[in-house]
Amino acid sequence: MRFLADENFNNDILRGVWRRIANASFTRVQDTEIAGADDPRVLEYAAEQGYIVLSHDVNTMRGYFYDRVKAGLPVPGLFLIHKQTSIGEVINILELIIVASDESEWLGQVTYLP
Repeated sequence: MRFLADENFNNDILRGVWRRIANASFTRVQDTEIAGADDPRVLEYAAEQGYIVLSHDVNTMRGYFYDRVKAGLPVPGLFLIHKQTSIGEVINILELIIVASDESEWLGQVTYLP
């Protein structure tokens, strides 16, 4: 399972999951050729590359996701996490998702964590 973390995503969450699952696959947008891209481009890139997107942009990212659906464009999975959710809780949920599910279960869906 491969994740693309939006530029504003809390890196403490990524580090916490890596401590538990050393081979967890996270890529940060700022470490790719689309660094600085807007949300529609992030979703496009994720769909092209086979990533599930992690974002705290609960209001904007969701709208752009559904714009892609309406346009008949491929959509990645999208996990939206409120910034107020505790880091430990998000780490626990992501760990469970990684070890107990398959990437195909999340593609084309918006999922709110928790």
